[in-house]
Amino acid sequence: MTYCVGLKLDRGLVFMSDTRTNAGVDNISTFKKMYTWAKTGDRVITLISSGNLATTQAVISILNERTKEPSERSPSIYEMPSMFQTARLVGDTIRHVIDEVDSGGQRADSFGASIILGGQIKGGDPRLFLIYPEGNFIEATPDTPFFQIGEHKYGKPIIVRSYDPALTFEEATKLLLVSFDSTLKSNLSVGLPLDLQFYESDSLKLGFEKRIERHDPYYEMISDGWSQALKLAFQSLPPFEIKND
Repeated sequence: MTYCVGLKLDRGLVFMSDTRTNAGVDNISTFKKMYTWAKTGDRVITLISSGNLATTQAVISILNERTKEPSERSPSIYEMPSMFQTARLVGDTIRHVIDEVDSGGQRADSFGASIILGGQIKGGDPRLFLIYPEGNFIEATPDTPFFQIGEHKYGKPIIVRSYDPALTFEEATKLLLVSFDSTLKSNLSVGLPLDLQFYESDSLKLGFEKRIERHDPYYEMISDGWSQALKLAFQSLPPFEIKND
């Protein structure tokens, strides 16, 4: 399993993904789940994935292959005129990969994958999409300004309570680290290191990127500080009173 989040802010987009994949408790590996296609001044497109690793790697490989000889392997992700059309391309690709599995006699439902896709193409606004295994997708809105895929239930409450579109990139990173730390402490199928990326609106260039390792000082400070803050908050709540009727 995995955990990935894409946030849409006033300042731009923030992406974070873990790197753990497992086939049982005794077969755990590290794989990158964040991929970016960028041409400075034209477009920046980032994809983070959750689900069957073979499916997501096949989708990425097909998208990459099409960029090498676009005239022969069209359509290329660099040819798409808008982020909406890019989301359609990625949705068609994931559906094609899963349909091939299904036609081969294997159970397609065990090869499912979900994708968060975001970025900006010159002439358009920054946009964020959630793409389902069936290839259809939805777009982030002011009412739903972030997407999570994978083991999202443990880290969702803090995002719901603390998200604000006016967050800075630094504040958004702190929020996501708390969300991921809560998930890591609750589910062994999600693990460090974490990949982080910012995209600043209208910059049309790749922003800040960082891999957060297990012993990253800031991550350890956030993890320890959040644990202590929760204990103090719990202790500050009024006690339950037992009253006999």
